[in-house]
Amino acid sequence: MHERLANLLGATALAVTDLVLDEATGAAGVSASGASALIVLSAAPDLGVTELGRRVGLSQSAAARLVDGLEAAGLAERRRSGGRAVHVRLTRRGEDAAARMLTARAAPLTGTLAALDDSERETLAALLSKLLARLYEQVGDSEVLCRMCDRTCCTAGAVCPVGQAERDAAKA
Repeated sequence: MHERLANLLGATALAVTDLVLDEATGAAGVSASGASALIVLSAAPDLGVTELGRRVGLSQSAAARLVDGLEAAGLAERRRSGGRAVHVRLTRRGEDAAARMLTARAAPLTGTLAALDDSERETLAALLSKLLARLYEQVGDSEVLCRMCDRTCCTAGAVCPVGQAERDAAKA
């Protein structure tokens, strides 16, 4: 039974990921890494290229190429800030693209959840919160785990389970 449940979770996770990435990347005309970068920068402007790369799972050189592409598309810009430090910030066009991606990302998620009634959605929310706390223990980095999250909707009237897991880990 446990193997079947794990397989069902894997198939669901992959299908949802494919749908979300297809919608998000299509909304802004960027790659999956580009989509992650836009969402990360919308929540945390002025990151350095290396930190941006870390959060989206890219090496420093790959992140620099990603930022080059975002700049060429008019979605982001580099800014010098004292000495050799360079930070990346979204342009107005990049902010609009990130907002479109978050909206597009929500469509397949809400469509999938429509198969459940209110009680089932509440149960699933509690179970997903528990799983996300466990995933935080494995990943150990909320910025990486939540790189494609709509942070506003996750924290509006609720406690983000990943943020709570991070706070709990800091206390331990």
